[in-house]
Amino acid sequence: LTRVGPGWEAAPAPASRGAVPAPPARYRQAVEAAARRYDLSPQLLDAVARSESGYDAEAVSPVGAIGVMQLMPATARALGVDPRDPGQNILGGAAYLRAQLDAFDGDLERALAAYNAGPGRVRRHGGVPPFAETRAYVAANLERLAAAAQGETR
Repeated sequence: LTRVGPGWEAAPAPASRGAVPAPPARYRQAVEAAARRYDLSPQLLDAVARSESGYDAEAVSPVGAIGVMQLMPATARALGVDPRDPGQNILGGAAYLRAQLDAFDGDLERALAAYNAGPGRVRRHGGVPPFAETRAYVAANLERLAAAAQGETR
């Protein structure tokens, strides 16, 4: 995450010509297990973790989001996970992302926007809200996924 004014901005996506790294070894199993459990691609979870915290388990945003997947405390409680435990945080982030995908009929752009800005804002705006941070977040994650699909992972 990059500090921008009073908020945070998604970490920039890798250059399309560069390789996209795999999840850090210490988190790889957690990412793969959470992806399987919630029927998500590991590349999607990896992209979100990189955007949210750069895999920083100690990250706390200015609004109080915690850990690798930057879960809000209330969301973590609702999901029954400890946001300070990296494995549980990744599992909770996967569950929340799956819920957003289901809520928005599999529309990845809207699901990513909901993960970042909240589902209410996505509904109110009828799609990705016109917030620079959210638009950059969605674009960065889609770029990471496109790079992964081109075999630029590892």
